[in-house]
Amino acid sequence: MSELRSAFHQLAVPGVQTLHPYEPGKPMDELQREYGLTDIIKLASNENPRGPGEKALAAAREAMADAHRYPDGNGFRLKQALATHHGVAPETITLGNGSNDVLALVASTFLGPGREAVFSEHAFAVYPIVTSAAGATASVAPALGSDSGMPFGHDLDAMRARVTDATRVVFVANPNNPTGTWLGRRELKAFVQSLPDHVIVVIDEAYCEYSDSPQQPDATEWLSAFPNLVVTRTFSKVHGLAGFRVGYSIAHPAVAELFNRVRQPFNVSTSAQAAAEAALADTDYVRESVAMNNEQREWLRGELEQLGLDVLPSAANFLCVRVGDAGAVYEGLLRAGVIVRPVAGYGLPEWIRVTVGLPDENRRFLDALTGLVGRRA
Repeated sequence: MSELRSAFHQLAVPGVQTLHPYEPGKPMDELQREYGLTDIIKLASNENPRGPGEKALAAAREAMADAHRYPDGNGFRLKQALATHHGVAPETITLGNGSNDVLALVASTFLGPGREAVFSEHAFAVYPIVTSAAGATASVAPALGSDSGMPFGHDLDAMRARVTDATRVVFVANPNNPTGTWLGRRELKAFVQSLPDHVIVVIDEAYCEYSDSPQQPDATEWLSAFPNLVVTRTFSKVHGLAGFRVGYSIAHPAVAELFNRVRQPFNVSTSAQAAAEAALADTDYVRESVAMNNEQREWLRGELEQLGLDVLPSAANFLCVRVGDAGAVYEGLLRAGVIVRPVAGYGLPEWIRVTVGLPDENRRFLDALTGLVGRRA
């Protein structure tokens, strides 16, 4: 087996040879199998703990009647709804099997051997994966220091300094996963404006709906000013549709047309398109989800700080918490039936990331964590 593994490894393209698979948050079923637990909460993958809205579920159920037919490969209805929502033309929109799919389309279209992608230290794990898979070089900029206003967040000056003639893509997560830190409107727009025309700048706004900061930008407003700008969004977070896998990008029509050359046909299912269209229209559900998240996020932050723990600023639906021996704390929480996300793979070995859950889930996490770390204040 090991000889075959080595042989196939050598057959793979160089970029894939150096890759490590993306490791998602531990599934609840896996924890149940490993430890025999039945009472489990998952606060590891930044999902909406309320689940999908009823309108989205109803639309998905109705669409299942056509499950024997291929989906609309062009996603006409969903694109029309998104175009109206954002005030853009439908031809600027590319649908993806989650926004991860769209990030991969960016890499397939603009990256390759001899080309570079720039992104920040401690940024989303998919950026280095799609860069390496495309055979391109990752140029990782150092993050802001732990004593800055946005500890471990994007240092835009450091990122700009990494841009060269070989750079073709710059990835910016705003807010950033796993830190939760964010960039303000003025600084981010100035950064985009400073980039040369040969660079595609991707602003990943997977968590933008959760931000209650007046300085948090909506990068879709800049699309007409910057033809090299691509904005990605997802229905996996605030809309509660992670299991349906729907994301999208908005870009100049010429860029979107290139994405559609490499996009897999039928990459978003019929039920997913229907659920996303209904979820987009269900503004009450989104507003209620954001209100609950932000109230619970700040309550949880206060409780964690009362324990004497460092908590990073967050404009998302999670908190990044310094707990010391994160591996031991993660294991202890698992044994208590609480799944969080260790982020050593992001270069933060003393930290865990916890999704903001329902009030009773947040209390259970806090009780279990207190038993492991004690009160340090």
